[in-house]
Amino acid sequence: MGKKIGIDLGTANTLIYVGGKGIVLHAPSVVAVEKQTKRVVAVGNEAKKMIGKTPGSITAYRPLKDGVIADFEISSMMLHSFLRKVDAGGIFNRPSVIICMPYGVTEVEKRAIEDAAFEAGVKEVALIEEPIAAAIGAAGLRVAGARGSMIIDIGGGTTEVAVIALGGIAVSKSIKIAGDELDASIVQYMKERRGLLIGDTTAEILKKQIGSVHPKADRGSMKVYGRSVRNGLAAEMTVSSREICEALSDDADQIVNAVKEALEDTPPELSADIFDLGIMITGGGALLGGLPALISENTGLRVTVAKRPIESVCRGIGRVIESTGIYSGAVRFRQR
Repeated sequence: MGKKIGIDLGTANTLIYVGGKGIVLHAPSVVAVEKQTKRVVAVGNEAKKMIGKTPGSITAYRPLKDGVIADFEISSMMLHSFLRKVDAGGIFNRPSVIICMPYGVTEVEKRAIEDAAFEAGVKEVALIEEPIAAAIGAAGLRVAGARGSMIIDIGGGTTEVAVIALGGIAVSKSIKIAGDELDASIVQYMKERRGLLIGDTTAEILKKQIGSVHPKADRGSMKVYGRSVRNGLAAEMTVSSREICEALSDDADQIVNAVKEALEDTPPELSADIFDLGIMITGGGALLGGLPALISENTGLRVTVAKRPIESVCRGIGRVIESTGIYSGAVRFRQR
């Protein structure tokens, strides 16, 4: 019999959950291919190391953008490679998979996700909305009950704010301000304010190590290397957490505004529940310094970060797989 597998197919990272085993793969959603032949050279961590360093004949990039498939063929190849790595892509062992999707995607985008999975060799596919999966995977949230809860899922391509009750999404707000956009803002800041050209990979390191969106969340400083805008030569600079806070201020404001708008649209009965329970943050963006404090100050609500926030969506899909029916209404399988 085929395995049951959960896939958090994210813009930045892909996580795979295998029933009975837990999370068995966590890899960057990056593929390196030869431009002319489209032959896959590397996938995951190996491909990510090639970004910005490949020769002219090879390109390394992410086949997903804003949480949905941008390159169907390469996405299928990437999925197939990941399934083979977890020993779930064989001809005689075709798995049943549950894949997350951003809330509010179009029917065409849904079908693209399903078809990419079928091309990767799966037997049947079910889709689950990312905020629902994140809420199921986040410690302490019960999505099936009548009590409302709010979750903010900040991934690589989108930030999704959702109020969940009775197993569904009552209010939602999705914006394309997330990990990738934060990295781009750091690159732009370093170019304009410090006169240093850096790549997205360096910007991501800055964000993870000293990134902050609140003045009181000072995470120190670090040295970075790049190319001087003035003379085009290699250069070294020390960047402070306060500078990263300044670089990310506009993006942080947009995330806060999305939360406020969702709260304004929330029915009074659910608002009372959220006031009591507070807000849960998941996704890689939840690790950004000072973000809980910033949202709390602007909403007056208690804000907490999920345990292992990067894994919340995948663990939520895993709970659906391992459950005996409590979450059965959240997914519906389709065969080709």
